[in-house]
Amino acid sequence: MGCGFGAPSSAAARPQAIVTLGAAAGGVLGGWLVDRAGRKLSLLLCSVPFVAGFAVITAAQDLWMLLGGRLLTGLACGVASLVAPVYISEIAYPAVRGLLGSCVQLMVVVGILLAYLAGWVLEWRWLAVLGCAPPSLMLLLMCVMPETPRFLLTQHRRQEAMAALRFLWGSEQGWEDPPTGAEQSFHPALLRQPGIYKPFIIGVSLMAFQQLSGVNAVMFYAETIFEEAKFKDSSLASVVVGVIQVLFTAVAALIMDRAGRRLLLTLSGVVMVFSTSAFGTYFKLTQGGPGNSSHMALSAPVSAEPVDASVGLAWLAVGSMCLFIAGFAVGWGPIPWLLMSEIFPLHVKGVATGICVLTNWLMAFLVTKEFSSLMEVLRPYGAFWLASAFCIFSVLFTLFCVPETKGKTLEQITAHFEGR
Repeated sequence: MGCGFGAPSSAAARPQAIVTLGAAAGGVLGGWLVDRAGRKLSLLLCSVPFVAGFAVITAAQDLWMLLGGRLLTGLACGVASLVAPVYISEIAYPAVRGLLGSCVQLMVVVGILLAYLAGWVLEWRWLAVLGCAPPSLMLLLMCVMPETPRFLLTQHRRQEAMAALRFLWGSEQGWEDPPTGAEQSFHPALLRQPGIYKPFIIGVSLMAFQQLSGVNAVMFYAETIFEEAKFKDSSLASVVVGVIQVLFTAVAALIMDRAGRRLLLTLSGVVMVFSTSAFGTYFKLTQGGPGNSSHMALSAPVSAEPVDASVGLAWLAVGSMCLFIAGFAVGWGPIPWLLMSEIFPLHVKGVATGICVLTNWLMAFLVTKEFSSLMEVLRPYGAFWLASAFCIFSVLFTLFCVPETKGKTLEQITAHFEGR
């Protein structure tokens, strides 16, 4: 665990797993909050478990305090991962909604990179103290931001909504009022309506495909693969991964409103198909005899291969990993969250986005927890080839089911699903 608590090795995955479970619960809580407390207040409130969680981690005296702090920060992550995209999509001008919406994922990967860098010089308790800074800053800055005009209109506060719109856009030009009925509450019978069940299926599927792409498995093996490639400092793997994520997520944000969501999702999926296939090939070529465990394939090259050949194969894995991370960052990293915030009508947005976020984080929990077991059954190469198959399905799903939303108002997107 690296925290001095003497935890058994079987507990090594608990902090990561507990974060995803907390985030899944946060998705449900965020879906309830965003429709009742509003978008702005929900963001303000999620800073409380963020700061409280990092404070508990800082003061942790045993494993259970550490897990409790991680659970609280996970809860806050779940709420923020729902509310932030919704808030941005509802305040952004249509021509730049893709850019601003992608900045959610961009800030996530920037934060991860900064955490990697800070981890080189700070002890883990001080790293937790540093983690209190971003939510505290968000709390201060959101105090001067308005509620979204669309939410205010659902609350019949038109004068405040127009004032918020002028603050955000400078004028009311280009604004479209939400359709009549946007203020009605959610009822399960609404799921039978095409304008609701179609985006619901798309949103849930996008979240599931994002986690089934194998991204967590690739991240898990990053440092080991750099060691196999004979990097002098394998801890550089985290920084290299972080830099690639930031660069290509920034590229995606800059071209999102010109290239469109569908093109980038398709391109991203194709890149991931080839990179996960190459990953599986690497593990197939480097596996030992039939008695080897799935983990030995990472550290033991085929006995008949000279050392130089095994290093060369490790560079195949490094290249595949970097290609995968770049491909994921361009499309399947930011776009599912962006589309989730765009495709649902106002009166079901809280419930629908809550279910999408719950799906994403539960899938992340299952992949994180069970991937090692899956590799025991399928071998590492089989597990990555399975991920490649899911990436193929994600490309087909994008081509046949996902509509283009670039340049459209949220009202036009809703009209598309309703067939108007």
